[in-house]
Amino acid sequence: MPMSHSTSNDSSDWDHSSRDEFYNYYAQESLSEETYERSVALRDTLLRFIDRDRAERPLDVADIGCAAGAQCQRWAELGHRVRGLDINEPLLELARRRATEAGLSIEFEVGTATQLPWPSSSVDVCLAPELLEHVADWPKCLDEFSRVLRPGGILYISTSNRLCPVQEEFNLPLYSWYPARLKHHYERLAMSTRPDIANYATYPAVNWFTFYSLSRAMARRSFDAHDRFDLMDLRERGTIARAVVRLIRAVPPLRWLGHVATPYTVVVAIRR
Repeated sequence: MPMSHSTSNDSSDWDHSSRDEFYNYYAQESLSEETYERSVALRDTLLRFIDRDRAERPLDVADIGCAAGAQCQRWAELGHRVRGLDINEPLLELARRRATEAGLSIEFEVGTATQLPWPSSSVDVCLAPELLEHVADWPKCLDEFSRVLRPGGILYISTSNRLCPVQEEFNLPLYSWYPARLKHHYERLAMSTRPDIANYATYPAVNWFTFYSLSRAMARRSFDAHDRFDLMDLRERGTIARAVVRLIRAVPPLRWLGHVATPYTVVVAIRR
């Protein structure tokens, strides 16, 4: 189920509300054991990419599209300074309440990814989960991520995958492979008479990416990009799994097939 994010740069156009179905899904899903384990795994994976000097002090972490704040809590529990931002005000209120109940100090703000409210070079870790697909001006998001990150800072993006026919943005088979005109038709339906086909998101997915296209976009902004196969910690895998991952990393066509087989795109990029 997608996040809700503004597709406009103009704050007067933002819709801070949330459909009950959307709110209830995230309120419940964010408390699941699966979400907890996934959040811890992501945090620990990203910490492996932080240079030693930086990792020995509290990090400035920004979670953009933070929803109910589950990922924010995992970083704050380790003593890092955490900021969360989302366009969905009811979910942010829930995030604030849960953080207070947990005794965690986290700053939550309503805002858009195209106009981040933080100073330049003020963030060590920038998290953008399930976000770019919902923002029409997604290059502006990348510009903002680059602006707020310090040199050596790390950016995490998870988003739609144009290569893989399996996806969760629209309840339609093989939607990733639909031609643009047909996608636009269903986008209009999702924002009018059929919100159910896009899981009641206020802003349904409008962009579809590949790791390769995002990697090129990140390189133009002085980032070195890594994909899901680069992130895998081989120490935790068996002999056969290690051999398979090493083969995928070494053979570009196999890496491409690996992306075809995975439902969403993951990019971890280090700012030069």
